[in-house]
Amino acid sequence: MSIPGDHGPALAPDDIDELARRAQDGDRDALESLLGEVRPRVLNICRGVLPYSGDAEDACQEAMLNIATRIGGWGGRGRFTTWLHVVAVNSARTTYRRLKNLAVPTDFEDGSHDRPDPRTTSVIAGTRLDLLEAMESIERDHPQYVEPLLLRDVYGLPYDEIATLVDAPLGTVKAQIHHGRKLARPLLRGER
Repeated sequence: MSIPGDHGPALAPDDIDELARRAQDGDRDALESLLGEVRPRVLNICRGVLPYSGDAEDACQEAMLNIATRIGGWGGRGRFTTWLHVVAVNSARTTYRRLKNLAVPTDFEDGSHDRPDPRTTSVIAGTRLDLLEAMESIERDHPQYVEPLLLRDVYGLPYDEIATLVDAPLGTVKAQIHHGRKLARPLLRGER
């Protein structure tokens, strides 16, 4: 019997891609192995966006379900793990939006509900929340900038992988990231 979360040594990227191909072809055992292999990575991605581990766990669970049900969306052109990053980031952002919509401000008088309370939110968590707020603002008018910007500046993916993932020419991706950064800077400085 295996211990949950104990998958032994991590598989090489080629092995993960092969498991994903087999899972796409309907191999249930391959899908189960794949999900077990990538779960720690998905959780780390979600933790990189959401400051509280319960929220990150919820986002991870949603991402795992999306991976299992939408594995056909991976085109096989790039690495499966790169596609997985996009699914995990989108799940974390969806979880954040849901939590934001459920949140009830506790103090309407002084506007303190606009920013995370520094007494209860770490600097890193506050920065993540500011980043998510900035991405929400940019997405309203320029949704094409958000995904490339997150993949480059948060997850450090190379431009060519991002171009493959978003199915856009390399020059377009570089321009989207440049314009997204220009829009994000004032938002991250609080110049709304």
